[in-house]
Amino acid sequence: MTPAVAKAFKALHAHRTKTGDLSLRTLFAEDPKRFQSLSFSGAGLHLDASKNLITDKTLALLIALAEAAGVKARAKAMFAGDVVNITENRAVLHTALRANGASRAKVDGVAVDPLISAELERFLAFAEDVRSGRTAAADGKPFTDVVNIGIGGSDLGPAMATLALAPYADGPRLHFVSNVDGAHLADTLKGLDPARTLVLIASKTFTTQETMANARAAEACMRKALKDKAGQHFAALSTAREKVVAFGIDPVRMFGFWDWVGGRYSIWSAIGMPVAIAVGAARFREFLAGARAMDLHFLKARPEKNLPLLLALIGIWNRNILGFAAHAVLPYEQRLSRFAAYLQQLDMESNGKRVGIDGKPVTLATGPLVFGEPGTNGQHAFYQLLHQGTDVIPADFLIGAEGHEPDMAGQHALLIANCLAQTEALMKGRTLEEASAQLKSAGLPSAEVNRLAPHKVFPGNRPTNTIFYAKLDPAVLGALIALYEHKVFVQGVIWGINSFDQWGVELGKELASSLQPMVEGRTKPTGRDSSTAGLIKALARLVKLDAAKKETDR
Repeated sequence: MTPAVAKAFKALHAHRTKTGDLSLRTLFAEDPKRFQSLSFSGAGLHLDASKNLITDKTLALLIALAEAAGVKARAKAMFAGDVVNITENRAVLHTALRANGASRAKVDGVAVDPLISAELERFLAFAEDVRSGRTAAADGKPFTDVVNIGIGGSDLGPAMATLALAPYADGPRLHFVSNVDGAHLADTLKGLDPARTLVLIASKTFTTQETMANARAAEACMRKALKDKAGQHFAALSTAREKVVAFGIDPVRMFGFWDWVGGRYSIWSAIGMPVAIAVGAARFREFLAGARAMDLHFLKARPEKNLPLLLALIGIWNRNILGFAAHAVLPYEQRLSRFAAYLQQLDMESNGKRVGIDGKPVTLATGPLVFGEPGTNGQHAFYQLLHQGTDVIPADFLIGAEGHEPDMAGQHALLIANCLAQTEALMKGRTLEEASAQLKSAGLPSAEVNRLAPHKVFPGNRPTNTIFYAKLDPAVLGALIALYEHKVFVQGVIWGINSFDQWGVELGKELASSLQPMVEGRTKPTGRDSSTAGLIKALARLVKLDAAKKETDR
């Protein structure tokens, strides 16, 4: 932490001590215009930050923190193509993928815009050909189903976006396989006709353990049904030409991206092929344009009006000053049911770090636990803890003014009412006096009122953001994703960590590779801890017992 950042944090802690425990009820009572002064707009999105435990002074000090951390300069460096992923010595240019040729970024002196434009046109043309039937199955008939095999960023983004944009989907049906558990692939392929199915293998290096295991299994299934014509039913989203060819895929059907595109930021590249196949090239361009609009807002908007910056700074206040360790993302959009899972990777893989860019342990808490479910399902699951649990968990509520089902307008009104009711309840809560009065008005005797009232108290004062928009369309979805990308970036800069590597996923993979032959019985579990060795033996014993039982049953 630099002296300037340390000084800015010291000022925030002093401000927290001076103001004490803020009351949202009091803040709203004292300022009838609080909503107007703490609402912000950009790129088709609107943010109501008024239900946070902040004042104008808090925001001013947070903006000073961002200035001390050099957020603006780091953002410009990222957009320009400078090396900001310092542990892997890479530029970070997912923003260039949606710039429509206007990024002007260079990597090692080479302009990236022409490369991006050429590959974008290639994979969008392929998507349109699949949609139209020009790129057809081995028997010349159109594909009706497309299976995307990938994991992490090669699955979460396309799967989330394809579901989110379902009202705009008029192409082949899309299916997604990620888990190495064979059940995922088997259950997906079970209802599909191999003769009508295209398989996309999404792996930059074509070595991702889980993806390639699923890819080989899918290839075996397709070859069983289609014989030597199976290769015509595969395409690759990868940069590993030799491995793609060795797998049996024509390189004409290989669509790549670059090492300056991280996996969790890759939906804007050829990894977004499933989205383009589902909704078409024009809608995919709208998706890119929505993200670009947010990029420009992030770069140009004043700090006090800048949505990603403000969202990030409020998160810093909640995490580092108020000490809240978790954050909920609650979309009141059923089609955003995978959005929280997508943000888990974006946020927790990016900022779940304990070492700073200087190689020393960080002195601040970094990325929070991120979780969520769509409303109103979450209300009947974990909202109990949000309202009356012992931990305060800030939350983002997402809601569209309009749904895509005009004949269900009443249900959408009920959805909005539920969303607003939850943020109001989390903010206001219910006092013991209010709970008692409610029970008395219901005619309960005094003894019963005294017994039940404590259980019906809601502490309130629980911070929320409400992010709202006209309707969830491709541009809005693009802007939403970019909003959170830049939020995560800003927080990483302030915490002094590298948000663009993910070494934390490596150790488990390395150990799995060495454990597999032991699990398969090809080698003995020597050199392992007693728990791991014991589990290998116990699991193998269960397999033998099951086999013996089946033999006896015969």
